[in-house]
Amino acid sequence: MEPALIGTRLASAAIGPLLKKLLASEVPGAGLVRKDAEVRLSGLVSFRGEKRTLTEKDVRKLAATLVERSRQGAGEPPFPADETEAVTDALAANLLALGDLDMDDVQAVRLGHRDLARRLRAAAPAPDGLSTDSVLYLETMTEWACLHILEFFTRRSTFIARSLVEQTRAQAELLAGVDAVLTRLPAAESRDAAFERRYLAHLAKKHGRLTIYGVDLHHSPDEWPLDMAYLSLEATGGEGAPEAPGRQREQASVRADLALARHERVLLRGLAGSGKTTLVQWLTVSAAATEDRPEGMAYLRGRVPFVLPLRALTRHGERLPSPDRFLSAAGCPLTPPDGWTDRVLAAGRGLVLVDGIDEIPEAERGRARDWLRDLLGAYEGNRWLVTSRPTAVRDDWLAPEGFAELALAPMARTEVTTFVRRWHKAAGPDAAVYEQPLLDALRTAEHVAQLATNPLMCGLICALHRDRRGFLPRGRKALYEAALSMLLSRRDRERDMGAPTGLVLDEAPQIQLIQRLAYWLTLNGRTQLDRAHAASIVTEAVPAVPDASAYPPDRVFTHLLHRSGLLREPTADTVEFVHRTFQDHLAAKALVDHWDIGVLVRHAADDQWEDVIRMAVGHARPRECAEILRELLSAADATEDRRTRLRLTLLAATALDHATELSPEVRGEVLRRTGEVIPPRSFEEARQLAQVGPLVLELLGAPEELTDEEAVHSVTTASHVTTDAALLYLARFVRHPSLEVRSQLMWSWFRFDPRSYAEEIVARLDPSDLIFTVGGDEQAAELVRLGLTPLRLSIDSPVSEDLKARLLSLCDPVRLQLKQVGGVAKLPPLPPSSRLSRLELFQFNPATTLDLAPLSALAHLKRVGVYGPGSVIGVESLPPRIHVDIRRSSIL
Repeated sequence: MEPALIGTRLASAAIGPLLKKLLASEVPGAGLVRKDAEVRLSGLVSFRGEKRTLTEKDVRKLAATLVERSRQGAGEPPFPADETEAVTDALAANLLALGDLDMDDVQAVRLGHRDLARRLRAAAPAPDGLSTDSVLYLETMTEWACLHILEFFTRRSTFIARSLVEQTRAQAELLAGVDAVLTRLPAAESRDAAFERRYLAHLAKKHGRLTIYGVDLHHSPDEWPLDMAYLSLEATGGEGAPEAPGRQREQASVRADLALARHERVLLRGLAGSGKTTLVQWLTVSAAATEDRPEGMAYLRGRVPFVLPLRALTRHGERLPSPDRFLSAAGCPLTPPDGWTDRVLAAGRGLVLVDGIDEIPEAERGRARDWLRDLLGAYEGNRWLVTSRPTAVRDDWLAPEGFAELALAPMARTEVTTFVRRWHKAAGPDAAVYEQPLLDALRTAEHVAQLATNPLMCGLICALHRDRRGFLPRGRKALYEAALSMLLSRRDRERDMGAPTGLVLDEAPQIQLIQRLAYWLTLNGRTQLDRAHAASIVTEAVPAVPDASAYPPDRVFTHLLHRSGLLREPTADTVEFVHRTFQDHLAAKALVDHWDIGVLVRHAADDQWEDVIRMAVGHARPRECAEILRELLSAADATEDRRTRLRLTLLAATALDHATELSPEVRGEVLRRTGEVIPPRSFEEARQLAQVGPLVLELLGAPEELTDEEAVHSVTTASHVTTDAALLYLARFVRHPSLEVRSQLMWSWFRFDPRSYAEEIVARLDPSDLIFTVGGDEQAAELVRLGLTPLRLSIDSPVSEDLKARLLSLCDPVRLQLKQVGGVAKLPPLPPSSRLSRLELFQFNPATTLDLAPLSALAHLKRVGVYGPGSVIGVESLPPRIHVDIRRSSIL
């Protein structure tokens, strides 16, 4: 029973005087000159001392009165009636124990009524044989009595004075204690604070720049400010291992640099170049910032980073460092005060960044995990990030230690665009001119876009593009060779990685072995094979590669899988290339090495082999290159299917740019055959060429090279190839002087994404004499969003009435076409001030009736055309200035 419930039965005005009898009369003053400087409870009760006014018998009577009165009133009795005497004795014992407590009144008030009641019950004899209800009543009644007793204490005139004296003494003692601590330890704290400032400044400077390894270019800087070049990528997964890379986007994702805000411990997996080390740098710099932290990084405030690259910690076989050696082992030139690292970690202020589990020998990774476990057991409250390539450790490697497992996701198209823009900004003003051409190339050159899925490859492409003054290698060979060189050898060598797998293999032997896998996958029309089968292919090839034959084949395969950066394991028992384009490149090299030209030609009509064939032309020597092209033309002549014939001819034409050297005769023959179909000469040819696919876009002529008729047909072809590359080609015609060309561009809007087409084509079209056609709500909304106000407008019936009204209000056209008008309600309201002079209405439903009478209010209207089988009324009400043309056909 709560004190408040007891209080409903015992009014304070009636019971207060009873309880006050337990206390002695107060004496004026604070009691500071008494012999006994403390006012003990034994001196405040009325049943102790020489001048006591109550006996123990009187206290029992008082307890009996309290018990009796609490049993009165409505409701169920608080305890069994036959236990009344035992309860009364127990309550009296509790009250009498007030005189036995070794404390004063200030201490009692500080305790509170509940703790004081517990002290009384502990000091009194324990009640014996009481029921649960009686025990609960006794506890509650004692608390209620203590509540009144403490109230009496606080009303005594001496209490406030003594409380202030007690508080003053406590503050003086606290100040003295603090002064003593400061006197003993002033140097350690000041040294820690001073060193921490120097250390954070050192980290900000050291990690504040981004390096791309493996790029050997004359005109590109090798470092960029991190805050300019860093791109926050997504990490997918959760508590367990990530799914296969192809399904990562379906999982819950979080910004990688915010993962430690959600999880105290994270194991982050990522492919070579996916941005793991860059993320470590970003977290370090964000934590080291003293003022403006990047958006979302406030959770690192007060954290002290410890960057521990495992490749550097174990380079010479050293044992992994204890906390006091963190800085020296990581190459930090600063010397911390003794015990500083321990104090930071013990306070839970550390940000421990362990980078590159995959970069130490496999035999040492178990020891690394034990080292981590020891650190985790010794220090709590810190944040921990461990990075690794996907296949270096098993899925649950750190799960028992509470690590969430996340995987860096490939860069989306918007992230690639952001990266390219930041890269060019970081590279300086001289690089700005190359930014947009590269963004265009990433959209039109599929092989480049397929490579640009992680920061490392994006950086390589940016650097190559700038170094070549805005041109990427058209034959791709230089691009892939630069990428392979970086991934297979230079990146690890320039990072001073040593040999984490115990093997030292140059670039050439690795390519020879990996291309065997590419050859098998391509020949069998697959992109993935069993791990055991992949290992057997490498095992069979190792004896023929001298540099690799010195090592056990299984170790060679493990090295290629974990260190090449070209292969990955989407599941525990399968292997695939990180990019399909690498597979195509190496398969083409293997096919040329084996001279399997028959295989190439047999698959020439298969669009999955397009890149392989073009890359084979790039790998082939001049005579071999000529033979491949001749065979393609012969195959085109041999087929009766026009689409296949066109495809093979155009494939040969697009492969010309990949040839490093080719006889003029062969080149001329390919160009002659291409000239027979490019540019298209009719709308029928244009549509047939479009069936070839994006391949044709590389051959269509530029606006300045074409006649008006050729331009119309070329635009028609491109408009049927609904890719980003087609958008860029079409955008070159937006200012074409031919109205037919621009009209074809306008009519093609429905084939593409409404927003992209509106921004890149419609918004830039020369509006001279052009009718802007709106076929649906999405297109209408884009015109409204972009604020476009064409003078000539054609609106189809799928456009809703609301958007139709908004569009007409915005544009106020002089010429308007409304199609499939169904009745009076379908005519949008036009204000009398409208500048509309020509209106054309198309009725395709014979059952509709159209009332033209409301048009008489339009002051500028001069001509109305009504086409279609529906009925027309209200013509006689129109003024003579409005000419009406009614036709039953629905021609434009």
